[in-house]
Amino acid sequence: MSKVRIDNAISIDGFTAGPDQSMDHPLGVRGHDIMQWQIQSGVMQAASTATEIPPGTEGSELVVYEHFQNIGAYIMGRNMFGGGPGDWPTDPAWDGWWGTNPPYHTPVFVLTNHPREALTLEGGNVFHFVTEGPEAALELARQAAGDRDIRIAGGASTVSQYLQLGVVDELQLHIAPVLLGSGERPFDGVDPTSLGFTIDRVIRGSQATHIRYAVTRSGG
Repeated sequence: MSKVRIDNAISIDGFTAGPDQSMDHPLGVRGHDIMQWQIQSGVMQAASTATEIPPGTEGSELVVYEHFQNIGAYIMGRNMFGGGPGDWPTDPAWDGWWGTNPPYHTPVFVLTNHPREALTLEGGNVFHFVTEGPEAALELARQAAGDRDIRIAGGASTVSQYLQLGVVDELQLHIAPVLLGSGERPFDGVDPTSLGFTIDRVIRGSQATHIRYAVTRSGG
């Protein structure tokens, strides 16, 4: 059965992005520090197109491969797709942070207040820009994903919105031994009594601890 999954790196003081996010610092100042476990794994490119996980893969490398397995659609916020606030830039046009062949290879639904035609890039990457809100984006993602899972890619506000909607089935946090001090927090606004988190698995890597939770909605 299709699941809605969240998979986010986070600092030990609860931030998934640092302060002062900008075109120069898309994850905020020092925000990339919480991603070093993924960057230094060296398998990101291979994992993004792999149909199977290589035998013997373990630790943080296993987590990177799993990130892309059985995903039929992604949802992300405007800030994660980038391009700055307000109307979409046209000179030049903004087509994301990832070049001509992003690592998603599925439909991606971008939450935004500013309409834009769908953007088709290499590798099966098609970005759809949804102005009707998170529930509409989720319905479109379900149609696109079929029996495969939907990943809520981020950023923090988008993660918070879907947790508040009570539609998330699985949450995985990659907890990096980094203090950011301020920035964007994914659990702001989430009612702590509305969701239950049961630890499903713990993997200890050299630069992050990966904890996967099953999410139980109240009354579920």
